[in-house]
Amino acid sequence: MPESGYPWPIETTRLDNGLRVVVSEDRTAPAVAVNLWYDVGSRHEPEGQSGFAHLFEHLMFEGSVNVAKTEHMKLIQGAGGSLNATTNPDRTNYFETVPAEHLELALWLEADRMGGLVPALTQETLDNQRDVVKNERRQRYENVPYGDAWLRLLPMLYPPGHPYHHSTIGSMADLNAADLATFQAFHRTYYAPNNAVLTVVGDTTAAEVFGHAEKYFGALPARADIPSAPDGRTVAATGKPVHETVTADVPAPRVYVAHRTYAFGTPGYDVTTVLAAILGSGRGSRLYQRLADGERIAQPDLVGAYGVDLAYAPAPLIATATARPGVTAERLTAGLAEVVDELATVPVTAAELDRAKALLSTMWWRQMATVDGRADTLSRYAVQFGDPAKAADRLPGWLAVTAGQVAEAAAEVLTPADRATLVYLPEETS
Repeated sequence: MPESGYPWPIETTRLDNGLRVVVSEDRTAPAVAVNLWYDVGSRHEPEGQSGFAHLFEHLMFEGSVNVAKTEHMKLIQGAGGSLNATTNPDRTNYFETVPAEHLELALWLEADRMGGLVPALTQETLDNQRDVVKNERRQRYENVPYGDAWLRLLPMLYPPGHPYHHSTIGSMADLNAADLATFQAFHRTYYAPNNAVLTVVGDTTAAEVFGHAEKYFGALPARADIPSAPDGRTVAATGKPVHETVTADVPAPRVYVAHRTYAFGTPGYDVTTVLAAILGSGRGSRLYQRLADGERIAQPDLVGAYGVDLAYAPAPLIATATARPGVTAERLTAGLAEVVDELATVPVTAAELDRAKALLSTMWWRQMATVDGRADTLSRYAVQFGDPAKAADRLPGWLAVTAGQVAEAAAEVLTPADRATLVYLPEETS
């Protein structure tokens, strides 16, 4: 196994307008991944504008100056490519993977909507996509059992005014209240070349990509006054656990236990990532062994733990379990908390540590095995840490974690006094 987490070449440049361009050549297959990260997510949204970044994830497919509504998707798919976009608290990314001969098409399309969306944005398009987001909220969060857990956990973990306090889906009241001019101003503010990283991975050369980037993006003006997101790196520990019980249309009791840990990209979060794998990844994890296989109080396929990779504040570690028939929420909550607490007192074995690192190595190389996975990773490290080559540090960081560090981190950040516990109860048990 290579010691580096990124054993491919990386070349970078910056256009005069501030756009950072990252290229990683790979001649394995005649395909290229184009990935554009904008440094705007829900953490950047001003008061009264929650959900704006996510709404623009939709609006960016609804036409620009030279591309009619829905044509971006049709052109990429017609060229044999695939495409999508996602939004999270830290960023919005747009990406396509196309046959190498269509690289120029993908770059032109991305440049056109970076610089040409606002003139093409109409009230009709805005109203339509607001309705789409409302429907998405119903389908993903409101009408799905346990679907609003993330929406509830965020304000339990982060106080009002913190940039991670609200979710990316945002407030429907905010989306409804804003007029067309407000949305246009939001796009002009954040969707600028000097607030983005363009990454291309695959069957091309740095010279080719740099030339196309200059041709299509070079004339787009920089934005001089992009506001910084609020600083959320310090979250004061209250010493008071937070607990919420929700009675809802769910099939069985479910418990979430959440803690703030360390920011993604720090050595502390590398330890958290290994800790989460030991705690709740697969059948060999402590949660599975104790709650599903041992005490048999949790459903085997509905128990686990994971970190949420947020880079600008102490990131969450979430452990969850769903009760077997006849098991009360109280018993499940106590069992889940007990396993979490034991990470600080019951030593991690060499076998547990080796297993966790093997799982994480597999996950990392699965991400790196595709040109689109690599492109997104390089964009992330360029935006969040200023250097795409820092991606090579992630896997070695996990592999260097010791059992002692896991225990120390657990004792520091997984304390019951600073825990958020969310419990779902089926309606018939209320």
